[in-house]
Amino acid sequence: MTARQKALFQCLRAPHAQDFLLAIPIDSLGQQMSPVEYRTILTYRLMIPIFPTEEICPVCRKACLDSCGEHAVHCKELSGFKYKHDMVRDVLVDIFKHDRVSTKKEAPVNFLTDPKKGRSTLRPVGILIFGWAGGKHTCVDLTGVSPLI
Repeated sequence: MTARQKALFQCLRAPHAQDFLLAIPIDSLGQQMSPVEYRTILTYRLMIPIFPTEEICPVCRKACLDSCGEHAVHCKELSGFKYKHDMVRDVLVDIFKHDRVSTKKEAPVNFLTDPKKGRSTLRPVGILIFGWAGGKHTCVDLTGVSPLI
C-alpha cells in the first residue's frame, strides 16, 4: 500500500468514519447527496482513481488534478470552498452579535511577526473577538475539512 492508501485506510477505520451512511437526508435543509456525489465519495473511499490522467486544474490553472481527486476537493478557486468557510464564519459572527459580543471579520492581526525580518506580517484572522477571555482579545480561524475523508 502507498502512504496515501495507508492514511486513508486508517481514517476509514476511525470511529464514526462511516456515519454519513446512516444519516437521514433532510431535503429542506439541503442535507442530501446527489447520486454523483455519493458515487464519488464511495469511489474515493474505495481508493479507485477518479480521474484517468493527471492534467492542469481548469479552475485555478496552477495545480495538477491528481487521479484520486484530492485537488478537486480542496481547490481554493472553487466557489464552494470559500463559500462554506464564509458561511460558517458569518453564522458565528451573527451569534456573537446577538449576544452583544464585539467582533470583526477578517481582521488583520500581527501575531506572526518575524522579528528577524524587522517588518510586520499582518495576516487576516477569520474572527477577532474583542475582550473575550479575561478582557483579552481572541482570534478564531476556521479550517475546512474534506467531506470525503
